[in-house]
Amino acid sequence: MPIQILLSIESLAERSRLWAASLYTARSDTNGKLAMHAMKLTAPGGLDQLHLAEIEPRAPGFGEIQVEMKATSLNFHDYAVVTGLIPADDGRIPMSDGAGVVTAVGEGVTTFAEGDRVLSYFFPNWAGGRPTLPNLLGVPGDHVDGFAAQTVTMPATAFSRMPANLDFAAASTLSCAGLTAWRALVVETALKPGDWVLVQGSGGVSVVALQMARMMGCRVIATSSSDAKLERLGALGAEHLINYKTHADWGEQAFELTGGAGVDLVVEVGGPGNLPQSISALAVDGCISLIGVLTGWSGEVPTAALMTKNGRLSGITVGSQVDQANMIAAVEAHGMQPVIDKMFSLAELAEAFRYQESQQHFGKICVSI
Repeated sequence: MPIQILLSIESLAERSRLWAASLYTARSDTNGKLAMHAMKLTAPGGLDQLHLAEIEPRAPGFGEIQVEMKATSLNFHDYAVVTGLIPADDGRIPMSDGAGVVTAVGEGVTTFAEGDRVLSYFFPNWAGGRPTLPNLLGVPGDHVDGFAAQTVTMPATAFSRMPANLDFAAASTLSCAGLTAWRALVVETALKPGDWVLVQGSGGVSVVALQMARMMGCRVIATSSSDAKLERLGALGAEHLINYKTHADWGEQAFELTGGAGVDLVVEVGGPGNLPQSISALAVDGCISLIGVLTGWSGEVPTAALMTKNGRLSGITVGSQVDQANMIAAVEAHGMQPVIDKMFSLAELAEAFRYQESQQHFGKICVSI
């Protein structure tokens, strides 16, 4: 059977599965009105503590908009919330990413109109400039209710416009993972075409960082423990591929692959367990953007080696609203399409997180609402 037909059958099967699952997330009440649903978390957390609940849509007040949510995407931050690593209030609606359509506009709102497609901000209080503590408060799905809901009513300042070239699922991958990669590549460094970038693994941030680095004309080295995933990273434009399971000294190998110059930026998702090798790979005056701690919360850092290279270790948590506007413009200009591994329905949110736990995914995991 031709591959195109097989793919079409697979696509139809996936759509049917999502449609069937969606029957559990929307129904009519006795008055014929559509009952809205959201996924809520029972404290202290755990994937078995996620449950579907009815919610009452709220009309927008002054400065607010009501949004019919269409998609959200999974991040490690969301996983930390739902599993209790980051404590959340009982009944919290999780998920920091969201894309949807404006269904009502409150008084005083001039930035959006009904029918506009919008994308959430991870930090709704961080307009621009350098981060401050007040900027980093109000994270959806953590400090306040998030986007695992069929409808939300929030300040208009909690949203930007969506990229014109993306559908809702693809757009929902950008407000956390995409913006984190953008800040690492563009805001915290001064990369130029031909510079070397090292990305680790095949998760959401790493894959979109690879895409954006190639979009900027940078050369990319990618690491993974899977040869099959390395092949896919190569298809996305990674010039050199290193299996870190078979090459324990992958940092030294990466350094040599640049001709002994070293990499200008490491997009560090592993944290302390990776840092010795990341520093080995680094160029003089290079930067390690620390965006993840998958190998642990703390550990030893070879500070002398980092100092000798005049290297920088820069902690990064997503970015500002100005950064998001610039990222959206770049995504539109280059026609970039984020990589989505698998789609789940809202009712399958716990299963989506279990799939994330399995580390089988390549790119982003999304939820259709």
